Amino acid sequence: MHTFQAGSAAELAVITRGNFIESRHVGSLVVLSPSGNTALALGAPEELIYARSALKPFQAIASMNAGAELQGAQIALASGSHTGSFEHMTVAQGILAEAGLSADDLLCPQAWPADEPSHQALLKAGHGKQRLAFNCSGKHAAFLWGCVKSGWPTEDYLSPDHPLQELVMRTIEQFTGEEPQHITVDGCGAPLGATSLTGLARAYSALGSAVENIKADARAATVATAMVDYPEYVHGHNSSDTLLSQALDAVVKRGAEGVLAIGLRSGASVALKILDGSNRAAPLAAVRALQAAGYIDRELADRAVAATTFPITGGGAAVGAIEPGRAFEGLL
Repeated sequence: MHTFQAGSAAELAVITRGNFIESRHVGSLVVLSPSGNTALALGAPEELIYARSALKPFQAIASMNAGAELQGAQIALASGSHTGSFEHMTVAQGILAEAGLSADDLLCPQAWPADEPSHQALLKAGHGKQRLAFNCSGKHAAFLWGCVKSGWPTEDYLSPDHPLQELVMRTIEQFTGEEPQHITVDGCGAPLGATSLTGLARAYSALGSAVENIKADARAATVATAMVDYPEYVHGHNSSDTLLSQALDAVVKRGAEGVLAIGLRSGASVALKILDGSNRAAPLAAVRALQAAGYIDRELADRAVAATTFPITGGGAAVGAIEPGRAFEGLL
């Protein structure tokens, strides 16, 4: 069994309370230059990780290459992990309608919306969990549309040997430069392969530099531009993904278990994995890494951190903070 070696991880962030370090977040990260060289490496970025939902933009690209004619917010939703708001569910339902299908054709689990007003509205109306409310329903709807357009079967579209999923794996390999390893099943039921953080950063360099770039790969440009133009569909209003994308004018996508990747328009990128699976320190570590490598200035970094990192409170007042860990000593 492959395991990430904890001893090779770096302390990326600490949680302070009353000038005392209460918790430490260790992991790995890598920053790539626009030319693809390693500008900063902390921990073990060459070790394999499951990037989880950070791979969704490339799954969306595969669906579009299969024929799904996604546009605008549909692309962002297919590339994102939405909160299940009625707005999000409506867009996912619209993708299915374009394919001549319905929510009954989705193979992702049923879920309550993470968006609380939508959750309460469903309860009040006497409805139960919905497949459309699952955070991956946009991706799955795009999968199905691609299958319909290519004439592939839809009832087993999540099978690893389905033509669509084989196309997904080839697309991930194309952008990461690595063949996905240790194929397993993601939380939504889709096949999932492991890559290195360096491979993930390489893929996000391609996405970031493709925003509104007519010289870039056409599908990458379309997906990246939609993610920047419609960040509230990549996750949700006031989420860290959305706020980081708006602050940095960049392609931003988190993954479960402490994964985050950012692609700047310059082509610089960062990818990280927090080893304990927590996402709370990921935005701070990623932003400070881009700052330490010289790809964003301190003023912009401070604004991005302020928008996505919240104080540690006691009795309703700030008594501590999430701060860069020892790995950043001498870099900031």
